[in-house]
Amino acid sequence: MSFLFFNRKLIYSVFFIFITLLALKKYIDINPLLFTKKEIKNSNFEKNNLNHNKNPKHEHKNNTVVSPFITLNNGVQMPRIGFGVYNIPRSITKKCVLDAISVGYRSIDTAQLYGNEKEVGEAVRASNVPRNELFITTKLWGCHGYFDAINSIETSLKHLDIEYIDLLLIHEPTGNFVEIYRALEDYYRRGKLKSIGISNFNEEEYLKLLNNSKIIPQVNQVETHVFMQQKTFKTFLENYGTQMEAWSPLASGDKKFFQNAVLGEIAKKHNKSIAQIGLRFLYQQNIIIIPKSTKIERMKENINILDFELTDDEMESIRKLDTGKSLFM
Repeated sequence: MSFLFFNRKLIYSVFFIFITLLALKKYIDINPLLFTKKEIKNSNFEKNNLNHNKNPKHEHKNNTVVSPFITLNNGVQMPRIGFGVYNIPRSITKKCVLDAISVGYRSIDTAQLYGNEKEVGEAVRASNVPRNELFITTKLWGCHGYFDAINSIETSLKHLDIEYIDLLLIHEPTGNFVEIYRALEDYYRRGKLKSIGISNFNEEEYLKLLNNSKIIPQVNQVETHVFMQQKTFKTFLENYGTQMEAWSPLASGDKKFFQNAVLGEIAKKHNKSIAQIGLRFLYQQNIIIIPKSTKIERMKENINILDFELTDDEMESIRKLDTGKSLFM
């Protein structure tokens, strides 16, 4: 009898431990903010452990390892250098994207506003590069709320003619962007969107979204270049787990950029172009960059920034160029 009683107690103990572990696992799964750097009021955020099935090569500098991919807050790996197609005419978009892919780009950034999603999709299918090795970003435009955001997502999926979008952003904080983002969250859960985020959101708009949503944006794409470096905002976003991505990383081709004496002097030291110095400055700070060009030689130049590193003094010299002002306002 004592033996049976002992076995029964053992079974009950094991069963109790098992139930406790299950409960603890469930609690952790639904409370990912236990592991975030900041506490957000009224939050109930979700995690997603989707992987983008990348096999990244690494850049070795000064005995450190720098991955050409950024791991977003949901585990998806996004290339740190992409190819932008803003203002590229539809008639040449497919060729430009194919050229970009041929010289090594694996991330392509488009938007509904650009009017060339269809041509980007055609290039993706014609490239013969496996779909899971390409990272496609697009952006919603002109939505007012949840239901037209649903229609807008379906429109992008149709225009691109791909099964899923790697990163979908709200292009600007217009309309009821909380409800628009809720549509992104729903498509994210369905697997149609591998990552979701925002573009051109400032700190106040970002916090409003966070306090009224369940999934932390993976990316915020904002104007960032040597003249508007967004250092404080970058730190702010990082504290909540959102990755900064730079649009117009070459300062929109402004002559002040390409004629800048500081950048020119550093470029001479490294036998690089001014464009490469400006891009490397952002890349070296783990800011995703999406330079644009219609010329294949420029595409090669813009992606060829992994074989050198800016010194601390050079980085500091470039930091002094920051005006904190947009080139577009």
